[in-house]
Amino acid sequence: MKSETIVAQIEKNATRLSTPDDLDLLVEAAGDARYVLLGEASHGTSDFYTWRAELSKRLIAEKGFTFIAVEGDWPSCYSLNRYIKNQPDADPTPRAAMQAFNRWPTWMWANAEIIELSKWMREFNSKRSPEQKTGFYGLDVYSLWESMEEVIRYLERTGSPELAQAKRAFECFEPFKRNEQSYGLSASFFSQSCEDEVVQLLMNLHNNRNFGMQDAEAALSAEINALVAVNAERYYRAMIQSGPDSWNIRDLHMVETLQRLTKFHGPYTKAIIWEHNTHIGDARATDMARAGMINIGQVLREQNREEDVFTIGFGTHRGTVIAGRSWGAPMEEMPVPPAEKNSWEDLMHRAGSFDKILMLGPGNPYFQSVIGHRAIGVVYHPEDERGNYVPSRMAQRYDAFVYIDETKALDPLVLEVVHA
Repeated sequence: MKSETIVAQIEKNATRLSTPDDLDLLVEAAGDARYVLLGEASHGTSDFYTWRAELSKRLIAEKGFTFIAVEGDWPSCYSLNRYIKNQPDADPTPRAAMQAFNRWPTWMWANAEIIELSKWMREFNSKRSPEQKTGFYGLDVYSLWESMEEVIRYLERTGSPELAQAKRAFECFEPFKRNEQSYGLSASFFSQSCEDEVVQLLMNLHNNRNFGMQDAEAALSAEINALVAVNAERYYRAMIQSGPDSWNIRDLHMVETLQRLTKFHGPYTKAIIWEHNTHIGDARATDMARAGMINIGQVLREQNREEDVFTIGFGTHRGTVIAGRSWGAPMEEMPVPPAEKNSWEDLMHRAGSFDKILMLGPGNPYFQSVIGHRAIGVVYHPEDERGNYVPSRMAQRYDAFVYIDETKALDPLVLEVVHA
């Protein structure tokens, strides 16, 4: 389909986005789903966080959503979750809780935008019973060492009989001195794997978890930290090999963590997921499928009824962003140049240089063409971003799209960074 035809259809079907009241369209369209997936075109754009926060607040307050789950590490997000729920052991302020976000890239969750959301969630929870409080959890797989430490702390605190087993399991990792690459090389090429030990520990923690205990969420946290250890072990082993396995292990871990959270919160659970567009937008509608890659958006659609999953992509034409020049490099505020000609973002801009919402959905006949769609990572080179465009059938990838014409960078907190 010609670009002019697509632009005309965007002009005809888009809704202007100016205030939170303009989100009514999305609240009503997504409000009855069990899983609402909110994307972002980068991990360093303020507007994506603030609009996702506004939409999440309304879904929580008006549609009864149970928790927000994000592309972040479980231990650090759990620290913020305890603050949001005002638990006895919680940090007194969100800024204090965010000291746990010390793994690069810290800015993804330690930022002023999340501080404002966490304050709102804490205030909202103050009027609700403990079992009704809305949570904030991390779905990612990177926190191998931190998660092992959290399991040990929990088992020591509770006097659990699994403590000795956990210490034996984690002793297997000690020779690698918190170096994931060293472990991956050893496990892949010298068969020095710790998989059996951590899998058995996870099974025991799950089977022996007391669902009726006073702080059942703390027991769940220990179990998910053990799950992180299991899947992080597999992830770092797979990273040494070429191919899609490490990506798929990571996204399947996020699905499994989400499933355990959903089961824990009960049959009427409704979840909001915040992740990059590359994770929440259906991989089958992109060139990821040809590479053998799946993602959480695809798997949730495959596992659930069509009406139970609602996916919203986010993008921009130009602006600024927080990112690093290489993995572990200092964060910088960088320019986001105007979108490439005839990319999705360029077409949205040509349909009107203002913020807008566009309803999509797989049955939409006008947005089925394969179009480049920008994806910015935590490592970014704005002067050479031609390879940052993912060929996508937008109506197949998302149910709706939020377009911000000009965006600005996140407002990050400055923390002491632990380099992965």
